[in-house]
Amino acid sequence: MLRLLLLRHAKAAWPAGVLDVDRPLAKRGREASALMGNYIRSECLSPDLALVSSARRTRETWELIHPIIGDVESRSDGRIYEAPVSRLLTVLHEVEPEARTVLMIGHNPGFEDLASLLIGEGDMDSILRLGRKYPTAGLAVIDFPAESWAHVKRKSGRLERFVTPKSIGADEDD
Repeated sequence: MLRLLLLRHAKAAWPAGVLDVDRPLAKRGREASALMGNYIRSECLSPDLALVSSARRTRETWELIHPIIGDVESRSDGRIYEAPVSRLLTVLHEVEPEARTVLMIGHNPGFEDLASLLIGEGDMDSILRLGRKYPTAGLAVIDFPAESWAHVKRKSGRLERFVTPKSIGADEDD
C-alpha cells in the first residue's frame, strides 16, 4: 500500500511588488502550518519523503511542519509550482517505491485536479468537501493498492480523509 498526502500550501500574503513565486506566508498561514504539522504527527501520518514546490510559500509551509513531524527527507521540485495535473502525476510517478508515504506540498488548481483524477472511492463526506473547496493548508490523504508510484493510475486511489484547518479547530478556511 502507498499513501499520498496532498497538502496545499498555507495562506500566503500578497505584498506589493513581489512576484507570485516569492510570496511569503501570512500570519494565519504560519499558524495553520503548525496546526497541520501537529495533526500529521498526532495521526501518525509522517511521510518517508516530502516533495515541495519551489515557491516561497510552500517552502515556508514545509519549514514550519518539518520540525514538528521529525526527520523526513525532502526535495524542492520546481515542476510542482503552477503545475497542471499531468506534470504533478509525472513527478509522483518518478518517486522511488521505497518511499511508501509521500507528502507533496503545492498549489491549486493542480492539487484539486490531481486529487480528483486519482480518487476512485473513499469517505463520501471527505470527497464531497474536497469537491466543494480545497482551501489553503487542506490535506487530502489518498491510499493506493500499488507497490510502485509508477503504477498509480487514474481513479485507483481511496480518499482516506480530507482535513482542513477549520475541520480540526482553526477559525476559518480560505
